[in-house]
Amino acid sequence: MGKKVKWSWTSALIGAAAAAGAMTIISAKPKDPTFDLISINLTSFKLNLPVLDVELVLSVHAINPNAVAVNYSAAKMSIFYDGSLLGSAEVQAGSQAPRSCEMLRLPAQLHGLELAHHASRFVADVAKREMVLDAAADIEGTAKVLWWDHKFKLHVESRVTVDPVLIDVIYQENTSELEVYCA
Repeated sequence: MGKKVKWSWTSALIGAAAAAGAMTIISAKPKDPTFDLISINLTSFKLNLPVLDVELVLSVHAINPNAVAVNYSAAKMSIFYDGSLLGSAEVQAGSQAPRSCEMLRLPAQLHGLELAHHASRFVADVAKREMVLDAAADIEGTAKVLWWDHKFKLHVESRVTVDPVLIDVIYQENTSELEVYCA
């Protein structure tokens, strides 16, 4: 009636290895990185009559929650005020280790002429000491898994409320969407 099943260490090890491999693949699913604007430092004013252009350095805390290192190319982050392009920040090419955080310093330039087009809104924002800026960037790169490089594209959007008098970050909402290409 009952057949006797022969125990095999080989079968048990193969089963355990397959289960471990499946868990590794499941836990290695790509996760979206996170970004937080820590500070804004004013570096210079440039008088381009009749307006004033401003140069800043944005300090951004970047977290790579993934189990692999990433290499990314240079990109430009567009900065918007009241729906209009106010300036841009440069994201320099680089890399980030797996499961790590890094402080990125992004040089930015804001064009005073665009602020002049929104003068009444800007004066009101300065009076209430709250100015809302939007930013967006598309960053491309590769993540190496074993022997293969996988290309990815990361879209980042931020809405930041700053104090235009003290140039402090008051509040921010950041979203990122990671798209990994397997081919």
